[in-house]
Amino acid sequence: MRSASFFALSVLGALSLAATLVPSAAPQNFGPNKGQVVGIDFDGRMVSDLDKSVAFYKILGFTEVEGVNKEWRKDPVMDQIHGTKGVESRMAKLTINSNISGKPFTLYLRQFRGIKRRDVMKGKTPWEPGATHIDLTVPDAAKLWSDLKAANMLWPRTWGGELIAAPGAKKGTIAYLTDPDGMDVEISEQRPAIPATDGRPARPADVPGFNHIGLVILDPDKARAFYGVMLGEQMPAQPPQWIGGDFIDSAVGGHGNVIKLLNGTFAEAADPNARMRFEIVEYENRKKPVEPYSITDSGVNYVGFEVTDIDDLLFRLKSFGATVVSTAIAEMKGGYRVVLVRDPDVGAFVELYEPPKK
Repeated sequence: MRSASFFALSVLGALSLAATLVPSAAPQNFGPNKGQVVGIDFDGRMVSDLDKSVAFYKILGFTEVEGVNKEWRKDPVMDQIHGTKGVESRMAKLTINSNISGKPFTLYLRQFRGIKRRDVMKGKTPWEPGATHIDLTVPDAAKLWSDLKAANMLWPRTWGGELIAAPGAKKGTIAYLTDPDGMDVEISEQRPAIPATDGRPARPADVPGFNHIGLVILDPDKARAFYGVMLGEQMPAQPPQWIGGDFIDSAVGGHGNVIKLLNGTFAEAADPNARMRFEIVEYENRKKPVEPYSITDSGVNYVGFEVTDIDDLLFRLKSFGATVVSTAIAEMKGGYRVVLVRDPDVGAFVELYEPPKK
């Protein structure tokens, strides 16, 4: 598993991540459960202007999937999933390869109308409780920066609005930036291959693509219990330490941040042998109550997981304190069964789906 971390924080000790991950005590603690997470499958973002957001993510390297209906429509199944009634929406589907498995990883973008919406992340910081980021390894960070600037779509978080150099590096290759709705995207330039030297093994070059998803939490015990125990995320054997400094601050555009990074992993639904990082980020000095937000607001993220026996898993999640957004488990065309829940810490949205029986 690749251990590129928060702003490529391999320089801060994440190189030991793959060796320290241990399975969470997940379903075994609850007896012979049938409902379990198979793997992480997609990320989704609620946007205010679908066409603008599609253009932005295509510059980042995503490819729009052809044949997806992007027209406005009312969909009773979507209403059931989102807990809405008679709301119009339109959606785009994009993909980019995972830089772990090489398999396509999906990003869904959806726009709503006919309902009052908040701009959840506009003017907010990346340490806002409940904020998420997606991380991309890119072939050429400077070119991407230039392309975004030329398209008037560069909204940087970093100090001075420039790419940040990792400690010891001579050029900037790392940054936090936002999409048109203020949702964060972390980019880091792929590292070249390093030959074996002084007894150290060779390291292959990074592969461009989707690397991880991060979530800013408030209560680490609640977050670890929900994502680890209930959903089965594999967590590091050693607890993370508080870290800070100019490098971290410069990348997110902050000052005086002190953070912990709990770097667990889920299997990829497209390749169970590959493990994608789901990064739980805790800010020691930035905690405040979560402002209300709903799934139909712009600037809202959700993460999708393939599961087995969705009824059994949902029952246990409700018993654990997760909030169910959907009016019921919805059945989609093709037999997929879907439900949307919120975690018990910051209310982050998690979509669970069970494929049809073969």
